[in-house]
Amino acid sequence: MLKDRMLPTPSPRSPLHQRTISLNGYAREDGLWDIEAHLVDTKSHVFNTGTIQWEPGQAIHDMWIRLTVNQELVIQAIEVAMDSHPHPECPEVIPPMDSLIGARLGKGWRKTIELHLGGIKGCTHLRELLASMATAAFQAVPGALFDADENKPPLYLGTCKSWDFDGAAVLRHYPKFYQWKPKP
Repeated sequence: MLKDRMLPTPSPRSPLHQRTISLNGYAREDGLWDIEAHLVDTKSHVFNTGTIQWEPGQAIHDMWIRLTVNQELVIQAIEVAMDSHPHPECPEVIPPMDSLIGARLGKGWRKTIELHLGGIKGCTHLRELLASMATAAFQAVPGALFDADENKPPLYLGTCKSWDFDGAAVLRHYPKFYQWKPKP
């Protein structure tokens, strides 16, 4: 097994920007799940956007999204908050977020985001959060990565080196799907 590794010591440098993103999944009492994302951008120096001056450490972006999904990862509700944003127009992107209600997190999710919220219809930062929220949902919702058909592999097989259908991990954990090929 590999030892824990860190990046090598960097060259001398000065901090400029920090983006913190957190993703959390919650089981609700009504049988649904909430997936929450939070993005905060700060600068380590005074920063200006138009007439607004941001002090070091002050959040330029402080944005939240809550997706409520069912067992099939279909969005039932969406809530968005912008506690801090650089331009007065930024909150105008919140109402169009409702267009994602009824969409499913999974294959094609990034295309769905782009279709509904791409370009000037949405916000770059919220789109970034939405893309990551799918993987958080896969981790949080029990059974989300398994097909109801036991003759089909879990959805994560074939998506990375470790879960290569021809690899040792699949042979160990899912021998039934070792060297599996999708039917045309």
